[in-house]
Amino acid sequence: MNTQEKPIRVGFIGNPNCGKTTLFNAYTGANLKVANWPGVTVEKVEGSTRYKDQLLQLVDLPGTYSLTSYTMEEKVSREYILSDEVDVIIDVVDASALERNLYLTLQLIELGKPVVLALNMMDIVEKRGMEIDLHRLPEMLGIPVIPVSARKRKGLDILMHAVIHHRDSSEKTPMIHHHPESTGHMHDHHSEFAMVYSDDIEDNIDLAKEALKARYPELSNHRWHAIKLLEGDGAVMEQYPTELPTELFGSCEKAIISQKYDFIEEIVHETLVNKEDKEARTDRIDALLTDQWLGFPIFLCIMAVVFLLTFTLGDWLKEYMSMLLESVSAFVQSGLLKAGVSAMLTSLVVDGIISGVGGILTFLPNIFFLFLALAFLEDSGYMSRAAYVMDGIMSRLGLSGRAFIPMILGFGCTVPALMASRALEDKRDRFKTMLVTPFMSCSARMPIYLLFSEMFFAEHAMLAAYSMYVLGLFIAILVAFLIHLLDRRETAYNLLIELPEYKAPSARTVAVYVWEKIKDYLTKAGTTIFIASILMWALLNFGPRGYVTEITESFGSLLGKCIVPVFTPLGLGYWQVVVALLAGVSAKEVVVSSCSVLFGVSNITTASGMATLTDLLGKSGFGPLNAYALMTFSLLYIPCIATLATIKRESGSWKWTGFCALFQLLLAWIVTFFIYQIGGMLLS
Repeated sequence: MNTQEKPIRVGFIGNPNCGKTTLFNAYTGANLKVANWPGVTVEKVEGSTRYKDQLLQLVDLPGTYSLTSYTMEEKVSREYILSDEVDVIIDVVDASALERNLYLTLQLIELGKPVVLALNMMDIVEKRGMEIDLHRLPEMLGIPVIPVSARKRKGLDILMHAVIHHRDSSEKTPMIHHHPESTGHMHDHHSEFAMVYSDDIEDNIDLAKEALKARYPELSNHRWHAIKLLEGDGAVMEQYPTELPTELFGSCEKAIISQKYDFIEEIVHETLVNKEDKEARTDRIDALLTDQWLGFPIFLCIMAVVFLLTFTLGDWLKEYMSMLLESVSAFVQSGLLKAGVSAMLTSLVVDGIISGVGGILTFLPNIFFLFLALAFLEDSGYMSRAAYVMDGIMSRLGLSGRAFIPMILGFGCTVPALMASRALEDKRDRFKTMLVTPFMSCSARMPIYLLFSEMFFAEHAMLAAYSMYVLGLFIAILVAFLIHLLDRRETAYNLLIELPEYKAPSARTVAVYVWEKIKDYLTKAGTTIFIASILMWALLNFGPRGYVTEITESFGSLLGKCIVPVFTPLGLGYWQVVVALLAGVSAKEVVVSSCSVLFGVSNITTASGMATLTDLLGKSGFGPLNAYALMTFSLLYIPCIATLATIKRESGSWKWTGFCALFQLLLAWIVTFFIYQIGGMLLS
């Protein structure tokens, strides 16, 4: 086969949590390309692989339950599958949830495009003592069915072989039906299509097809479009308005859906053996984790354990990172002095760049363990449970439990969390979710919590830092509730979310997830924080008279002192703290690196560095209550520039972006004011 031939374009589609992305990653590895779909803000992930001499371009589509689209992501999946950009569709199916997954499969088959069914998670089926008849299933569906294990990387070559063969094959897989044939219809549809409806519905489909052929002869699949018209599909009706014959038999939507599920029941009955085996382990675990009263406390406990691991294990490794930074700083400073480099340039490199960027890099172990824990929870299947548990609470706030998924993701990074709000069907819900999600403690705030909690709360440091996560969650829920009271719009949300089987997380999937997050963190340290550290150094080493050796004569000092009165009631009336918070708008980690530069403490994350900073702050009256106020304000005030840009991109509104920034700044001031003032009265 010629290696220069046109690549085969393959679309991976499937229900959420079917293992689709794990399978996609098994083929592409690190050869991923992430971009936005043309005209919309939904990310597409592309990759490539080669089977023998054939190049294949793979696209991982957003998860969807059907080709009747509601959310932005579902619309993207549907439009791509309908387009001419895809040559072969790989329908990834969770074999342990065959009934739930086959509805999308039947819709894909009706498209008439080459479809290969990848039967994933067969190990769970075996653990349940069940078997799937892999001879009968392709007979009933009329498409190749390939058992694979994305997690164990089994069946990958066979699946790609089927993709290449099925793309080139002009012969359909023979379909064998055991049920009685149609008696009154003009065609023997059982030999043509996997999904055959009752005679009344088939007559309606034929009438709709003729109407479509007369008006749109260029359509590639008149049957599929006819079925969608009979279902009342809004997108098809808008794109291909057609006057249907008056002799159509009533409304067909419910009948079409019902008959699809009847056929699915027939498929499951004929192909799934020992279905009524012992109760699944998942059901027993869910009885506890999704309990009405225990579910939420268990969620808080799980997050506490995540934070405990992040704090303890991360701090242990952070000490070694700090020692390494201290050695690098001393080595570079010594080298520059021996080379006769000017004091100003030496200060820029050592006090500005190394101190600023290096101070952030020392928190890398903590960030690593945080993302490792979140990846473990996500790939094990727990995240969907968290949304299910929160459904009751969120519905009282006028939001679906699905809105809690972006909030959970906010513990990692606010930017992808905001992008996850696309899964919400209602635009107003998306806007409300975008407003409250930044209150969740992202990983960028963790260096602030770790530094100041360890400096001022000693053995209670972990509790002080963890309280920020709980406070952020509480504020987000409270704000959503107040908005709901003001909105006064009647809402009736029925959360439809798949609770996947619990499974041991895939080491490869977790590794890819963690590496992508760590890479983003390192990229930010090498770009945003690098630039911010240089700007901060310049702000503190130059003043109206040019280069200054006294920091009190710098532009930073003058700026901070002008704004100090606004922050004094919050216990943050220190110009260095004010300037650090202003710098933190570029990236929250910059607050820590700025403090290093502002207070002239190199290697701020080492034991000696923290002791020096604690002493400097203590002499000016900055104590534990001030530190807690600083952490609170850092939690709630204006999100970073990347988050603001994402809000603008997702909402398409500068007004909404500006409102979010001002609202969060005002709320941060109010909450911090009450915490500091009430705390002061209690401690006095």
